[in-house]
Formats: sequence, C-alpha cells, structure tokens
Amino acid sequence: MQASSVPPATDPTDTAQLGAQQQAQWAEERAQIEAAEAQRVAEVEAAARAVRDKLLAEVAALPGLPGVYRYFDAQDQVLYVGKAKSLKKRVSSYFQKDHGGTRIGLMVARIARLETTVVRTEAEALLLENNLIKALNPKFNILFRDDKSYPYLRLSGHAWPRVSYYRGAVDKRHRYFGPFPSAWAVKESIQLIQKVFRLRTCEDTVFNNRSRPCLLYQIRRCSGPCVPEGQTEEYRRDVSNAERFLLGETQEVMDGLQALMMSHAEKFEYELAAEVRNQIQSLAKVLQQQAVDENSATGRDRDVDILAVKVQGGRACVNLAMVRGGRHLGDRAYFPKHVEEATAVRLADVEDEGNEGDEGAEAPRSSPERQVLEAFMAQHYLDAQVPSLIVVSEPVDEGLAEALTAQAGYKITTQAQPRGQRRIWQEMCVKGAELALARLLSEEGSQQARTQALLDALDLSVAEPDAFRVECFDISHTAGEATMASCVVFEGHQMQSSQYRRYNIEGITGGDDYAAMRQVLTRRYSKLAEAAQLGTGRLPDLVLVDGGKGQVAMAREVFEELGLDLSLIVGVEKGEGRKVGLEELVFADGREKVYLGRDSAALMLVAQIRDEAHRFAITGMRAKRASARTGGSRLEDVPGVGPKKRAQLLQRFGGVRGVAAASVDELCSVKGISRELAEEIYRALH
Repeated sequence: MQASSVPPATDPTDTAQLGAQQQAQWAEERAQIEAAEAQRVAEVEAAARAVRDKLLAEVAALPGLPGVYRYFDAQDQVLYVGKAKSLKKRVSSYFQKDHGGTRIGLMVARIARLETTVVRTEAEALLLENNLIKALNPKFNILFRDDKSYPYLRLSGHAWPRVSYYRGAVDKRHRYFGPFPSAWAVKESIQLIQKVFRLRTCEDTVFNNRSRPCLLYQIRRCSGPCVPEGQTEEYRRDVSNAERFLLGETQEVMDGLQALMMSHAEKFEYELAAEVRNQIQSLAKVLQQQAVDENSATGRDRDVDILAVKVQGGRACVNLAMVRGGRHLGDRAYFPKHVEEATAVRLADVEDEGNEGDEGAEAPRSSPERQVLEAFMAQHYLDAQVPSLIVVSEPVDEGLAEALTAQAGYKITTQAQPRGQRRIWQEMCVKGAELALARLLSEEGSQQARTQALLDALDLSVAEPDAFRVECFDISHTAGEATMASCVVFEGHQMQSSQYRRYNIEGITGGDDYAAMRQVLTRRYSKLAEAAQLGTGRLPDLVLVDGGKGQVAMAREVFEELGLDLSLIVGVEKGEGRKVGLEELVFADGREKVYLGRDSAALMLVAQIRDEAHRFAITGMRAKRASARTGGSRLEDVPGVGPKKRAQLLQRFGGVRGVAAASVDELCSVKGISRELAEEIYRALH
C-alpha cells in the first residue's frame, strides 16, 4: 500500500508544551539579565560605599589645624579648593549634612578623593588656596583669568634715556612706572612727557646712527639728544623732572621750574627763561586736564587701586581703576568664571567658618559680591605689586589684608566707605563695573541668540546649546608660497582662542588648496576620531570649511576614510559677486544649498567664525613668509647663537638681510663670534 504524503496532525499538547518551554527559557534569560544588572548595581553601590567609607575615614583622621583641602572626582579632575581654620571641622561638615539637590550637594556626590595640606597660619592658607585655584582651575571656585601682563612706561638706563611703552619681564638696568590698566594709558603718558619734557622715544639702533635730529625735534617733541648739540645738562634735568612727574611729585617739579625760570631771567638769559616758561605752561595745562584733584592726591592717595564689583544674571564683573602718582590712569574690567557654582559652595564654607568659633557665634555675612571681590584680590595680587591703599565697593575679610601685608612687606589697608576724592574714585569705578557687566550680558544674549539661530537653520539637535562646538578651517598662501592652514574653535557662545591651531602645509603643489585642505583635515581628525571611538575625545558638532563644492568634496573624502559623520561638514561658499551677506552653505551629505539671508543671525555667526579663521590663517602665513624670506628662523636655529649674540648680529648689520650679506671675516668682528661660529652662520644663511 502506498504511503500517504499528508503530514501527521499536530498534537495540541505538544504545542502548548513547546510554548511553555519557550516562555520558561525567556523568563530564565530575563531573570539572569536582571540578576546580572542587580549584581552590577550592587557592585557600583558597594564601590561607592567603599569610596565614601574611605573618605570618611580620611576625614576622621584630619587634624584640627589650618590648611587647604582639595576635592577630586572619579576622573581625577579637581572639583573644589578651599581653606579652613580647622581642616577636621570644615571638611567633615560636607559629609555630615544632607545637601539635597543643591549645587553643593551635586559637588559632594561627585567627590571621589581628597587631598589636604597643613599650613602654619590662615595667611599661608589663603595664599596657597589661591595659588592652587589658579593652577588647577576647579569647577566650583571663582576663577579669574591669569592676566598679569600689564603695560608699563619704561625710562631706559641709557646715557641719554629713552621713554617707551613696555610689557614683559623687568630689567633692573631701567626704571619702570606703572602698571597701567591699558596700552592707551601708557601711550597718553608718553605723549604728555614728549610735550612737556621733550624726551626721546626712538630705538637705540636709530639713535646711534643719526647724523641730524628727526622730525620730532622740528615739531618740538624731542630735544634731539641723538646729536652732540642736544646732549646737554638740560636734557638730564628734563629726565629727572619726568621721573618726579611720574612719581606724582608735580608740585615739586613746578616749583623747581619756576626757580629755574627766575634764575635765567636774573641773568638776562631771556631765551632760556622763555623755554622754561613754555615748559611750565605745558605742564600746568596737563595738570588741569587731570580728573584727579591734585590738592587731595597727596600721601597715600598717590598710589591707590579702586575695586568695584557687580553681580547680575549669573555673571560678575570686577572693575579695577588705578591711580599712580596722583593721576587716574583709567580702569580695566575682569569677568570671572564659575560664579554661580562657586558662590553656592563658598557660602556654605563661610557659614561653617562662623560655626568654627565659639558656640552660638553668628556666621559672617558673605554676599556673592563680597565673595567675587575677595577672590579677585587674592588671585590678582599674588606675586604682584600691591598699593598700600585699596578702595573697595564691598567690605572684605580683614584676614585678606593681613595676608597681603605679610606678602608685600608693608601695611596694606582696604577701605569700603571712603570720603572726599576717594569717594569720587569709588563712584566712578562702580559705574564702570555696571556698564561693563551690562555690555557683557547684552553681547552674550546676542551671541546666544545667534547660536540658537544657527542650530535652527541647520536643524541640528544639540542636547546642550551652551556646549555647542564649531571648528572652522581656512587655507592661506601667497601665490603658493608659505601655505598655512588654520583651525579656530567656537564653543560656549564665544571664540576659544586658546584652542586655535595653525598647520604648516608641506609636500603639496604650491597653490593646491584642495590638497592643503585634505592634509589639515586628516591631521586634525585622524587621531581625534580614534579617541572619540574610545570615549576619550570629542568631535565638534559642526565643521565649517571656507569654500564651496570643491572644498566640501575634499572634506567628504577625508571623513569617509575616517568613518566620520558627513552631516558635520558645511562649506561656506561665496555668493554672487563674492559679496558679503550673499554666502550660501554647502553640505557634504547631499542636502541642497541653503541661503540664510543677509540679515540672518545664523549667517552673522557663520561669517564671524569664518572671518576669524581667515584672519588667523593669514597672520600665520605672513609670519611664515617673512621668516622664509629673511632667514630669521635659520639664524635662530644655528647652534651657539643665543638671544644675546643674535641681538648683537642684528644690531651690527641692521637686520637678518645684513647678516646674510656679511662675509665670514665681517661676522668674526662681532664680539663673541668665533671664526668657526661665523662659518656656521654663513653656511646656514647661504
């Protein structure tokens, strides 16, 4: 009998059993996953408890001595630096309270380890705290940018001294006056000295090679000490009077000039008397133009710093005005970082400090303004010249003045409620702080609006607009010579100049911008792409290239080779007639071109970033081209030619071209240049 081809009927019992087995297997797998997850969570919690137990043990062992403490997170990044009268009481207070979801609570939750340093006095603790803040840049401390590069007015130690603008390390051979809050203030003072005392401003190389006085002599801005006729005792007298004027001894200078004029008149030297009379009139006119009342600018008022602080909208401004020699030199605004985070943590610190004394003692009041002002004073005056009087807009801790006194070696006084002329200075400084902060908030609001407009225009999804990062590239060269690529960074609604980079482009055909763009993008993102994959680096949210389809196509090839997202690339293509405001955006992922519109806030931001990349590239290219043409870098690279010998060579031969044109024998005639070294220099420059 033939076998039937009909399959046997399925047993419902078997199907149900199979389904039950499948479900049981799934349930078992789910249980295993949940158990593994629970075990992982338990391990994390156990590790966190172990870290916290270790921290508490370290805190319990801390001494009740003054010192400085530092908190670090799991990535070993410093979170906070603080000082304490008693390390044990202060540090333990962080872990004994429930801070909830406050900023200080968020910080405490991230603490993975701590370090402490015991010091002898509170003054030492203050100085160490602020040194560490400046060095470590903690997230929960108020931080001012370390900018001590103030300009000075320098009076050279030359036989016939020169007055000049100076910024840099101090040389004891010369005299320095200042610091000044701005370059403008220095240059204005130089102009005053030229008008009144007629001191020279020319470089020594020019001065030593003059055969007749220059135009400044003709317009009565210099007395011409570059020629023998001008090298007189009158020039030395003018130098002395200029020094006294800069030191604030204006009345003494006026009295001396009056006596000299009368002396010339009594000897019937009327021309000389007229010269001194004109000098007196010029000086009197200068003094009348000063904003400071000279009658009140005596004694300690000759050198004063005035500090005013304003806090608003999560930002802060400290305005520093300087009075030197009784003359108001202007002001300078500073804007600290981490204000909101730091003031919250610091307030808790101050409250604990109040509780470290007698029981029931009231905690000292510490407004955000006072915290910012104290942070500025501690950081700004570290290792810097401090005037004996500082007028402040907010009362500050007396211990701060004591610490500055100990550091300076003379008495430092702070005054929060001045009278008379000091009151006028304080009001001027407060107004300056208000205006500077209002301008900053306005600019930041505008920049944030531009950032959001760009995100909307490009339909970019960014979790934190404040962290939106753009990198922009540009290529610059002169007819193929000295090709330079630039990369500028925009982040946090502003350009980040410290992250700018330049790239020397080599090994390509001169003028091949596409090859240059390929090289710079490959060098920039090859390592960064690997780091991003490992979770140790971060790619930008947007990559701008200055160029159209060709440059974008080259960028696309590089990103495809590196396995990066093509949607990051946007080219900025010149519009019709290459007119500003008609630019179009070109995309590497195939999207249609976008014209944002002449008045678009997004286009304004793109143009700002693109123009900065162009500026940074062209300045680097020009420097590279100049070095290549003059051989400056080759001279510096010669072994045995340091700064001193290089300066002697340049001064002797009038520049690098003169050095290159000199023979070996001529090079040997320079002091310190042996024949072997002269031959080495000659070979390097030919």
